[in-house]
Amino acid sequence: MEAPAVRAVLFDRDDTLIADVPYNGDPGLVRPVRGAREAVDRVRAGGLATGVVSNQSGVGRGLLSHAQVRAVNARVEALLGPFGAWVYCPHTPEDGCACRKPAPGLVVEAARRLGVDPAQCVVIGDIGADVAAARAAGARGVLVPTRRTLPAEVAAAPAVCADLAEAVTLALRYAGTPADRDECRS
Repeated sequence: MEAPAVRAVLFDRDDTLIADVPYNGDPGLVRPVRGAREAVDRVRAGGLATGVVSNQSGVGRGLLSHAQVRAVNARVEALLGPFGAWVYCPHTPEDGCACRKPAPGLVVEAARRLGVDPAQCVVIGDIGADVAAARAAGARGVLVPTRRTLPAEVAAAPAVCADLAEAVTLALRYAGTPADRDECRS
Protein backbone atom coordinates (compact mmCIF):
# COMPACT_ATOMS: atom_id res chain seq x y z
CA MET A 1 0.00 0.00 0.00
CA GLU A 2 1.37 3.41 -0.97
CA ALA A 3 1.93 5.96 1.79
CA PRO A 4 -0.46 8.94 1.75
CA ALA A 5 0.78 12.21 0.31
CA VAL A 6 2.51 14.46 2.78
CA ARG A 7 0.57 17.53 3.95
CA ALA A 8 2.82 18.74 6.79
CA VAL A 9 6.47 18.95 7.75
CA LEU A 10 7.38 18.83 11.43
CA PHE A 11 10.83 20.05 12.38
CA ASP A 12 12.88 19.30 15.45
CA ARG A 13 14.03 22.63 16.89
CA ASP A 14 17.56 22.35 18.32
CA ASP A 15 20.32 21.50 15.81
CA THR A 16 17.71 21.20 13.07
CA LEU A 17 16.24 24.72 12.78
CA ILE A 18 18.54 26.54 15.21
CA ALA A 19 22.01 25.96 16.62
CA ASP A 20 21.77 23.93 19.80
CA VAL A 21 22.44 25.84 23.01
CA PRO A 22 21.87 23.33 25.83
CA TYR A 23 18.84 24.26 27.97
CA ASN A 24 18.53 27.61 26.25
CA GLY A 25 16.08 30.01 27.86
CA ASP A 26 17.53 33.16 26.27
CA PRO A 27 15.96 34.27 22.97
CA GLY A 28 19.07 36.37 22.32
CA LEU A 29 21.08 33.17 21.82
CA VAL A 30 18.86 31.84 19.02
CA ARG A 31 20.78 31.41 15.75
CA PRO A 32 19.17 29.67 12.78
CA VAL A 33 21.17 26.93 11.10
CA ARG A 34 22.45 27.79 7.62
CA GLY A 35 19.60 27.90 5.13
CA ALA A 36 16.83 27.38 7.69
CA ARG A 37 14.67 30.32 6.62
CA GLU A 38 14.90 29.38 2.96
CA ALA A 39 14.12 25.72 3.68
CA VAL A 40 11.06 26.50 5.79
CA ASP A 41 9.89 29.05 3.23
CA ARG A 42 10.09 26.36 0.53
CA VAL A 43 7.82 24.11 2.63
CA ARG A 44 5.31 26.93 2.99
CA ALA A 45 5.53 27.79 -0.72
CA GLY A 46 4.80 24.12 -1.46
CA GLY A 47 1.49 24.48 0.36
CA LEU A 48 2.44 22.28 3.30
CA ALA A 49 1.68 22.98 6.93
CA THR A 50 4.64 23.41 9.29
CA GLY A 51 5.17 22.55 12.92
CA VAL A 52 7.91 22.14 15.48
CA VAL A 53 8.25 19.16 17.83
CA SER A 54 10.92 19.45 20.51
CA ASN A 55 12.07 17.72 23.68
CA GLN A 56 12.70 20.37 26.34
CA SER A 57 13.74 18.38 29.41
CA GLY A 58 15.26 21.54 30.91
CA VAL A 59 11.76 22.33 32.18
CA GLY A 60 11.51 19.01 34.02
CA ARG A 61 15.03 19.42 35.37
CA GLY A 62 14.20 22.87 36.77
CA LEU A 63 16.66 24.61 34.42
CA LEU A 64 14.02 26.34 32.26
CA SER A 65 10.52 27.66 32.73
CA HIS A 66 7.68 27.17 30.27
CA ALA A 67 7.80 30.94 29.70
CA GLN A 68 11.46 30.72 28.70
CA VAL A 69 10.78 27.90 26.23
CA ARG A 70 7.91 29.91 24.73
CA ALA A 71 10.16 33.01 24.49
CA VAL A 72 12.83 31.05 22.61
CA ASN A 73 10.14 29.57 20.34
CA ALA A 74 8.80 33.07 19.67
CA ARG A 75 12.30 34.19 18.65
CA VAL A 76 12.56 31.23 16.28
CA GLU A 77 9.28 32.35 14.69
CA ALA A 78 10.50 35.94 14.45
CA LEU A 79 13.52 34.70 12.49
CA LEU A 80 11.98 31.87 10.45
CA GLY A 81 8.34 32.87 10.10
CA PRO A 82 5.21 31.38 11.64
CA PHE A 83 4.68 27.68 12.27
CA GLY A 84 1.22 26.17 12.45
CA ALA A 85 1.97 24.14 15.57
CA TRP A 86 4.49 24.23 18.39
CA VAL A 87 4.56 21.16 20.60
CA TYR A 88 7.23 20.43 23.18
CA CYS A 89 7.78 17.85 25.88
CA PRO A 90 8.83 19.30 29.25
CA HIS A 91 9.58 15.91 30.80
CA THR A 92 12.88 14.25 31.62
CA PRO A 93 13.77 10.88 30.09
CA GLU A 94 13.14 9.27 33.48
CA ASP A 95 9.51 10.45 33.53
CA GLY A 96 8.48 7.80 31.02
CA CYS A 97 5.90 10.05 29.33
CA ALA A 98 4.20 9.34 26.00
CA CYS A 99 5.25 12.66 24.47
CA ARG A 100 9.04 12.70 24.73
CA LYS A 101 10.72 11.61 21.51
CA PRO A 102 11.26 8.77 20.61
CA ALA A 103 7.65 8.26 21.78
CA PRO A 104 5.03 9.36 19.24
CA GLY A 105 3.14 11.88 21.37
CA LEU A 106 4.65 15.11 20.03
CA VAL A 107 4.16 14.06 16.42
CA VAL A 108 0.60 12.89 17.01
CA GLU A 109 -0.30 16.13 18.82
CA ALA A 110 1.30 18.37 16.20
CA ALA A 111 -0.55 16.50 13.43
CA ARG A 112 -3.82 16.91 15.36
CA ARG A 113 -3.25 20.65 15.74
CA LEU A 114 -2.51 20.94 12.02
CA GLY A 115 -5.59 18.92 11.08
CA VAL A 116 -3.70 16.13 9.33
CA ASP A 117 -3.11 12.46 9.97
CA PRO A 118 0.36 11.63 11.35
CA ALA A 119 0.88 9.46 8.26
CA GLN A 120 0.69 12.67 6.21
CA CYS A 121 3.66 14.18 8.09
CA VAL A 122 7.39 14.19 7.55
CA VAL A 123 9.51 14.72 10.66
CA ILE A 124 12.94 16.25 10.04
CA GLY A 125 15.47 15.99 12.86
CA ASP A 126 19.10 15.49 13.76
CA ILE A 127 19.07 12.43 16.02
CA GLY A 128 17.62 8.94 16.05
CA ALA A 129 14.89 9.87 18.54
CA ASP A 130 13.38 12.24 15.94
CA VAL A 131 13.20 9.50 13.31
CA ALA A 132 11.96 6.95 15.87
CA ALA A 133 9.16 9.30 16.97
CA ALA A 134 8.12 9.69 13.35
CA ARG A 135 8.09 5.92 12.86
CA ALA A 136 6.14 5.34 16.09
CA ALA A 137 3.50 7.86 15.00
CA GLY A 138 3.22 6.46 11.48
CA ALA A 139 4.96 9.49 9.92
CA ARG A 140 8.02 9.57 7.69
CA GLY A 141 11.32 10.46 9.28
CA VAL A 142 14.27 12.23 7.68
CA LEU A 143 17.59 12.50 9.48
CA VAL A 144 19.95 15.45 8.98
CA PRO A 145 23.06 14.36 10.89
CA THR A 146 25.11 16.77 12.98
CA ARG A 147 28.18 16.27 15.14
CA ARG A 148 25.87 14.82 17.85
CA THR A 149 24.31 12.19 15.59
CA LEU A 150 25.58 8.69 16.28
CA PRO A 151 26.74 6.50 13.38
CA ALA A 152 24.18 3.85 14.38
CA GLU A 153 21.41 6.46 14.10
CA VAL A 154 22.53 7.31 10.57
CA ALA A 155 22.65 3.63 9.61
CA ALA A 156 19.17 2.98 11.02
CA ALA A 157 17.44 6.03 9.52
CA PRO A 158 15.05 5.42 6.62
CA ALA A 159 16.20 8.65 4.92
CA VAL A 160 19.37 10.67 5.50
CA CYS A 161 20.07 14.07 3.97
CA ALA A 162 23.21 16.18 4.11
CA ASP A 163 21.42 19.34 5.18
CA LEU A 164 18.05 20.92 5.85
CA ALA A 165 17.63 22.05 2.24
CA GLU A 166 17.99 18.46 0.98
CA ALA A 167 15.59 17.20 3.65
CA VAL A 168 12.97 19.72 2.57
CA THR A 169 13.47 18.71 -1.06
CA LEU A 170 12.74 15.11 -0.08
CA ALA A 171 9.66 16.16 1.94
CA LEU A 172 8.37 18.12 -1.06
CA ARG A 173 8.85 15.04 -3.24
CA TYR A 174 6.86 12.98 -0.74
CA ALA A 175 4.14 15.63 -1.04
CA GLY A 176 4.16 15.41 -4.82
CA THR A 177 5.48 18.96 -5.12
CA PRO A 178 8.17 19.55 -7.74
CA ALA A 179 11.58 19.99 -6.16
CA ASP A 180 14.68 21.52 -7.68
CA ARG A 181 17.36 19.27 -6.19
CA ASP A 182 18.36 15.64 -6.27
CA GLU A 183 16.92 13.33 -3.68
CA CYS A 184 19.06 12.31 -0.73
CA ARG A 185 19.51 8.72 0.45
CA SER A 186 16.29 7.05 1.46
